[in-house]
Amino acid sequence: MAKKYKNRIADYLLRRKLQGKGAVLVQGPKWCGKTTTAKQVAASLLDLGDTAVLTNALEVLQVMPKKLLEGDSPLLIDEWQSIPELWDMVRSEVDRREDLGQFILTGSSVPVKEEKRRHSGTGRFGWINMRTMSLWESGESTGSVSLADLFEGKDIELQENNLELERIAFLLCRGGWPQATFLKDGIALDQARDYYEAIYKVDIHRVDEVHRNSERARLLMRSYARNTGTATSFTKMSNDIKENDNADISYETISDYVDVLKKLFVVEDMPAWNPNLRSKAAIQSSDTRYFVDPSIAVAALGIGPKDLMNDLNTFGLFFESMAVRDLRVYADALMGEVFHYKDSSGLECDAVLHRRDGTYGLVEIKLGGKDNIEKGASTLNKLAGKIDTDKMKTPSFKMVLTAAGQFAYRRKEDGVYVVPIACLKD
Repeated sequence: MAKKYKNRIADYLLRRKLQGKGAVLVQGPKWCGKTTTAKQVAASLLDLGDTAVLTNALEVLQVMPKKLLEGDSPLLIDEWQSIPELWDMVRSEVDRREDLGQFILTGSSVPVKEEKRRHSGTGRFGWINMRTMSLWESGESTGSVSLADLFEGKDIELQENNLELERIAFLLCRGGWPQATFLKDGIALDQARDYYEAIYKVDIHRVDEVHRNSERARLLMRSYARNTGTATSFTKMSNDIKENDNADISYETISDYVDVLKKLFVVEDMPAWNPNLRSKAAIQSSDTRYFVDPSIAVAALGIGPKDLMNDLNTFGLFFESMAVRDLRVYADALMGEVFHYKDSSGLECDAVLHRRDGTYGLVEIKLGGKDNIEKGASTLNKLAGKIDTDKMKTPSFKMVLTAAGQFAYRRKEDGVYVVPIACLKD
């Protein structure tokens, strides 16, 4: 099957980083497209994901280590963490050459032996955290509404949404795995299930050479799925596993396994946003639980598109995860991050897209429907009213991001944007 490369936001980020750093590290979950993206700009390759190449490289490391860094620039070193010593070797070679854009390192896990990486790489390395595809990258979003435009204060004209709710349910379960975007629907759904099984059966053991219990890993990922979008503690997660799966997993075990899942870039929790407020409400500081892609959560629970359509409450919870994934990808292009807000008064905002220059947008995530849109807009207006604009900027925009809806538009009464996810881009 011939495949045409689909452009990624990481393409722009990688080229930009290479212009300012001697080496760039591209890290993220397996199968998210790191190597393929890096190959678009690499001039040579050291593929340590190939067992034969790795075996030979380990031998060369003992006798002529500098030979591993030979090749036209930029040299791509794939799965570099297999030989952690390469980090300092690359750093030293960057210093010796005194030139930019020399190396690209890709990795799907944190190195096993961190002690073999003695230098932080500050000043020599740039970092890119690559994720699975957003709907804009995979070709499902029209991109008719640009977040960059909203940050610049540009208004939007009425834009049509081409995707029905049923299609969004499928795309959620398929996930943003590049390979899956080229496959027929039924086969495409297998990719996320295969990824999920590979994590708890194989990868949970290989990340730091410690053998862990696959069944415990499976149960933990199921609990993480049930608690997606919440700030559930490890203690509550332990109780959740006991209640739903009739198994005992301690706080310490959960903490250890979650740490491994983070090293594998499987989970990516969302930090809390801490703005200056006019009120004295206490702000929740706990991270919110998310997988790097919503398809992992539904795979863990064994549900599919039809199940989501038959249970819109569950659909809504996992759609939030899908929207957060896309917002994170777009935030990278905008030099920003995505946060969650909740305070002691019960006011909660699903996502805050905050850029380095201090500008930010407030986003509520809803499946759709008039009542839900009204609730989302009300939340956004309440939060905007609480922010002390003498100490920080006013929101660049307020948006209700939806799964369904015929159009993207701006409400006349309060200026809140209502945007279907299949219209959005960076």
